Amino acid sequence: MCSLSVATGGPSENPVHPQAKVNMTQACYHCGNDVAANTHLKLELGGTYRFFCCSGCMAIAQTIHGEGLEVFYARRVPGERPDVDDVSEAIPERLLPYDDPLLLARFTKPIGDAQLETTLKIEKIRCAACVWLCEHFIRRIPGVHDVQINYATQKAHIQFDPSQASLAGLLHAIERIGYGAWPFEPSLALEKAKKERRQLLTRLGVALLGMMQVMMYAWPTYLGDSDISVESELLLNWASWVLTIPVMVYSAGPIFQSAWHSIRLFGSSKMLGMDVPIALALALAFIAGTINLVKGSGESYFDSIAMFVAFILGARYIELLARQDAQGGAEALAKQLPATCSRYIDYPDSAELKSVPVVQCHVGDYLRIPPGGVVPTDGNLVQGESSLDESLLTGESKPIEKNEGDTLYAGTHNIQNPFVMQITAVGQSTRIAGIASLLENALLAKPAVLGLAEKWAGHFVLFLIASAVLSTAVWLMIDPSKAWTVLVAVLVASCPCALSLAVPTAMAASQGAVTKLGLLIVRAHVMESLVKVTDIVLDKTGTLTMGEPELKEIELFRPSIDRQMALSIAAGLEEGQSHPLAMAFLRAVHQEKITPKLLGTLVSNQLGCGVRAGGFVLGSQAWMRSLGHINLVMQSNSGEYGAVFLADEQGLIARFVFLDTPRAGVNELLAMAKRRSITVHMVSGDDAATVSWWASHFGITQFHSGFSPEGKYAFIEALQADGRICLAIGDGINDAPLLAKANVSVAIGSGSPLASASADAILTATSLVPLAKALLMADRTKAVIQQSLLWAFVYNVVAIPVAMMGWVNPWVAGIGMALSSLAVTLNAWRLRKV
Repeated sequence: MCSLSVATGGPSENPVHPQAKVNMTQACYHCGNDVAANTHLKLELGGTYRFFCCSGCMAIAQTIHGEGLEVFYARRVPGERPDVDDVSEAIPERLLPYDDPLLLARFTKPIGDAQLETTLKIEKIRCAACVWLCEHFIRRIPGVHDVQINYATQKAHIQFDPSQASLAGLLHAIERIGYGAWPFEPSLALEKAKKERRQLLTRLGVALLGMMQVMMYAWPTYLGDSDISVESELLLNWASWVLTIPVMVYSAGPIFQSAWHSIRLFGSSKMLGMDVPIALALALAFIAGTINLVKGSGESYFDSIAMFVAFILGARYIELLARQDAQGGAEALAKQLPATCSRYIDYPDSAELKSVPVVQCHVGDYLRIPPGGVVPTDGNLVQGESSLDESLLTGESKPIEKNEGDTLYAGTHNIQNPFVMQITAVGQSTRIAGIASLLENALLAKPAVLGLAEKWAGHFVLFLIASAVLSTAVWLMIDPSKAWTVLVAVLVASCPCALSLAVPTAMAASQGAVTKLGLLIVRAHVMESLVKVTDIVLDKTGTLTMGEPELKEIELFRPSIDRQMALSIAAGLEEGQSHPLAMAFLRAVHQEKITPKLLGTLVSNQLGCGVRAGGFVLGSQAWMRSLGHINLVMQSNSGEYGAVFLADEQGLIARFVFLDTPRAGVNELLAMAKRRSITVHMVSGDDAATVSWWASHFGITQFHSGFSPEGKYAFIEALQADGRICLAIGDGINDAPLLAKANVSVAIGSGSPLASASADAILTATSLVPLAKALLMADRTKAVIQQSLLWAFVYNVVAIPVAMMGWVNPWVAGIGMALSSLAVTLNAWRLRKV
């Protein structure tokens, strides 16, 4: 019998007799962990008996040897091995949904005839041997044509024939050798943005390399070195020409494509894009330089071309970063929902769950959402309670408490407890899909100021080309040798990039910033119109207030019953009720940690009056008076949401006073309005006393009560007739005409769908603070646009005459133009944060 030698951190390689006993320090052949003395798991592999710490390691090793991949154990890092949960050959049920045609189309793409390609994220890869094992094992699966695994990203790109291999089978095959895998689905928007950055950065890199080399070859010319021979100078010039070709063809390729497209559409648009003068300058400079090079006399311009392209692409890369950063608020809504979910087969009769694709779920289905999971559809919570992160939709950073009956939204994250939900909306009917659609429409639309800027920029291009041609004609008469240089310099120096970038970059940055705050811009003119607002017209209920009563005061009438006891009895009577005052009672006892009193009898609900049970009654003043508990009419506060009375057979016990809850952020909005000298009007359909009380509470001097929807519409119309620019804020169906008539309107996101449809922007946050910040952001946006336009104007007023006079070389003009565009972009980038 051979003694066992132990390799630290790795398996023994010595042959072992079948009857050998396991040493306490024997290592598992697969994972390298110690094998317990009472463990008798051993298997003959390759003519040698191997010991294992568990059946999972033994099954994985058997699979690896069975596939002829035993060299894995020689290649791997000693002591490292992935864990495994399921090593059976049957595909587990949790993976089967990935073979559903809908999910298969989502996670794969067709390549050629009858082939699919998928990208898998592989877990637990720790070394090069892991990559080798996974690649070779997957390649041996029938139907797999190619597999490439990137160790750094841990992603596998697999091409396979769906008639022979399945996506679920690939996932399970990887699990069988001890790794974890799942389909990788990046956000399309993020992937596209990444590709755009990478391509532009590559073009910029080529331009910079070409610029450095060409500048180095042109250095003797700059210094006026007369010692260089004619042959050497000619060689350097031809080398510069060769190095300029990739800069012209690859780096500047998109510029020429854009210019050609603009020229083709000139007949219908009557305007030229800003790439036209750039392309003209580059083409003319390259042609002139090539002609001069062949002739052996005159300027070559290759250094100017390379430098100009490098600087313009550098400015555009910064612009691209600023633009993509500004769209971060919109892209956040594009985060993926889960591909699968756990659906109850027969809820509530059965607790059996099945993993299914979300796309197969329907309205009315019941789902289980685990802690840390993402809600896949809109629905209602039917069992359990938890806290959810809704910041993706509302901008609110605090978790939202959810109880049975509360509404749930797709894309929100479950933080605390598991719960059961019933689906009420799927697909494009969900709130997140609606918001994404609104954002897409808003980004496609153009505000008036942007359309005007683009129009003038297009006309300016025509003026620029005419100026370049005119100045060239003049120089042909004065000094023909400088005519070509002046033509290129004028075209380059006065390119309207800064003019064209001033408005769109600022608008995109500001819109992205307010979206992150919780104000969803639906129509493009909002930021432009907010600057001009002179009057704010507000609804009361649901806008200035939450429309939710809050218990503010308890007035006791019987010394033997204290405040806690009265509240406990009232909560016991209201338990199970769903009207606003009942909810307020239950919130009050929850906050004060008071247990509702068990009354022992069923609660009788007297419609329009109150409730009674166990000898107690809780209801309105009129009902109490009819029961003989109140003889006099008690005066109520004008700001009350309502008051109810508690009594028993002996008489009145307590009076509960409720007030509506002011919406958070009202004071900040009113302060911003006062700072900007905006007049605030409160218009409401409530009675005069209530409206007056709330107006006094908020410090609003202009208020109107008893207004119908038609009255609100007429009120806005009268203000506009006096030349006022109105911002309307509302939430209900009765506010829809008001919102539709206003110059710019904001709907409270939790309000009526009709109100939201009539609005220019939707407040997804519960606070009005984003509105106050949006007014500030509108002012800053206007200031930034004015600064950028002023800079573009001053630059062109100075640059055009200087270039026409022949005082600057084309490469100097190129630097000036690129820096001008860069200054405008960075100025707009300051708007990213409020």
